[in-house]
Amino acid sequence: MRSEGINFFTMNENSITPSDVLDYWFSEKSKQFWFASTPQVDNEIKVRFESVWEKAAEGEYSQWRETADGSVALIVILDQLPLNMFRSDPKGFQTENMAVEVALNAINNGFDEELNDEKLLFLFMPLMHSENIDHQNLQVYLFDKYNFNLEFSKHHRDLVKKFGRFPHRNEILGRMSTMEELDYLLSDNAFKG
Repeated sequence: MRSEGINFFTMNENSITPSDVLDYWFSEKSKQFWFASTPQVDNEIKVRFESVWEKAAEGEYSQWRETADGSVALIVILDQLPLNMFRSDPKGFQTENMAVEVALNAINNGFDEELNDEKLLFLFMPLMHSENIDHQNLQVYLFDKYNFNLEFSKHHRDLVKKFGRFPHRNEILGRMSTMEELDYLLSDNAFKG
């Protein structure tokens, strides 16, 4: 029986399964730092996950792409964890395109229809980081398809219409913001969630 206290990091990395990653990522403890950006949290994630991320970047867990849960777990490793690990070194975050490929493969295989809303949001996250407007529009379409009536979902739709991408992650993705994006990001109207 798994518990929220699972010590994911003491396991042999070669035996890690998608369930191990998802049990950890969706635990109440982990949810507290999903969008945290403190140096302490960033360093903790880097220390614990960097070697797992490196293995994923080398394709070691590519077989996970064959299932819905495996795809979400791989996206957590390739897309979500690096947002914290490389916040102070954006050039180190080099797997966002791999995460987009995993997400597109999962959608093409209909895996999105097997997932609950919480996992779906993470499956779709890499599309938000893409420079490709088709990926951005696909995410907007998927939010509508699954009726995500969250404030975040509406805000993302509005930003894609305005900028053609989601500018909040420009810095960590190592991409330049336009003057219009900078004005927005520094304004009181910028989405804070």
